[in-house]
Amino acid sequence: MSKIIALANQKGGVGKTTSSINLAASLAVLEFRTLLVDADPQANSTSGIGFDPRNIQNSIYECIINNIDPHEAIQKTDTPNMDLLPAHIDLVGAEIEMINLEDREFKMKAVLSQLKDEYDFIIIDCSPSLGLITINALTAADSVIIPVQCEYFALEGLGKLLNTIKIVQSRLNPQLAIEGILLTMYDVRLRLSNQVVEEVRTHFEDMVFDTIIQRNTRLSEAPSFGISVIMHDATSKGAINYLNLAREIIRKNGLVSTESEATSAIA
Repeated sequence: MSKIIALANQKGGVGKTTSSINLAASLAVLEFRTLLVDADPQANSTSGIGFDPRNIQNSIYECIINNIDPHEAIQKTDTPNMDLLPAHIDLVGAEIEMINLEDREFKMKAVLSQLKDEYDFIIIDCSPSLGLITINALTAADSVIIPVQCEYFALEGLGKLLNTIKIVQSRLNPQLAIEGILLTMYDVRLRLSNQVVEEVRTHFEDMVFDTIIQRNTRLSEAPSFGISVIMHDATSKGAINYLNLAREIIRKNGLVSTESEATSAIA
């Protein structure tokens, strides 16, 4: 059985898609079978991993709305052990179409339950909103990672997201846990970055991952090549940060990775 982890924050520009792609890729090269689910109508995870959303025939949208078999939508990626369940622009209309559906909050859970036995990890990239698609992702997930950027207004809106998670826990998914708060876009040169790290750690203590994602040119470049940072430059700071995050999650969940095999996979 796999662990389903959603990356959610209704605030845009916090590194959510970057983290989804690169966490999934890091888990994959550490020899865990990983599925990246693009649940954002912008389809940035889909394009960021090398697929043109305009050419996608079947996506998460068709799985949710038309009940197609998700196996028909899954795409193999260039990263070993990593598959993609893509998105395209039609997902924008899914929330309106789902309003009158029975069990509308559980549609994504029904889709992913057909895939759970085939993967060790399923990573869901949520849209930057707290709409019905994001509620679906949180209802389907075992845990949620909250990316928070090391910039001014970092904690803005975080209370609303945590409240939404509590509502999902009480009404839809009692098992939903917070995997951790992930600090992103850290710049060691900026006093503000250090202040934000201190503030978040003071507020949330053990909920914050030890791993911090630093600003990195290679990390910004990778999506333009349609690959993860691990495939783009495995020695870069960005790749090392996400591999460390993957290892932290693996340890937290009591799992073991084959480091020697993973090293050869990215060599």
